[in-house]
Amino acid sequence: MFTSKYLKQCIEIIDQIDHNIVEKMAQSMSDVRENGGRIFFIGSGGGAGHASHAVNDFRKIANIESYSPSDNVSELTARINDDGWDSAYSNWLKVSKFSSKDALFVLSVGGGSIDKNISMNLVECLKLAESHGSVVFGVVGKDGGYAKKVGADNVLVIPVVDQDLITPHTEAFQAVIWHLLVSHPLILQNSMKWESSK
Repeated sequence: MFTSKYLKQCIEIIDQIDHNIVEKMAQSMSDVRENGGRIFFIGSGGGAGHASHAVNDFRKIANIESYSPSDNVSELTARINDDGWDSAYSNWLKVSKFSSKDALFVLSVGGGSIDKNISMNLVECLKLAESHGSVVFGVVGKDGGYAKKVGADNVLVIPVVDQDLITPHTEAFQAVIWHLLVSHPLILQNSMKWESSK
């Protein structure tokens, strides 16, 4: 039965997740907030949806100033139309005065690839973060791509347990990990509705 297989694979993934990387991410995110930095969440497709949701949670629950370039459809499509997809996010970051105090959080299955010319919009943002010496966070799949290369120990690669289900597993666990982070004692600052209404 597919349902049993899928859920068993989820357990396998949980058992293989590197807890040390998640703890390091939590500490680094806390440091970003303490230093007055912002977190910019980026992703395409499902990752863009996750980015929007994560911005809400980190602003409301963690008091971390957060943004995503895919939240403003008018600006995003104008930039894509006039300048092209590859630079749409990075040019948005430049206007937002992205700096060394800020952090980039990548939500992507492949993490971007220069060699394969995949998700170059994310790669350009990663290059910008690298040039500023900014912290790069991420929850990615497969081998982590360019995001893992740039972000190193602050980028979690979701373990691959089934080559045919890399995308659904990665995107599912992106939500698990950012919810873990926003609930982490180092990051959590405001009570959530259902936890506070006992």
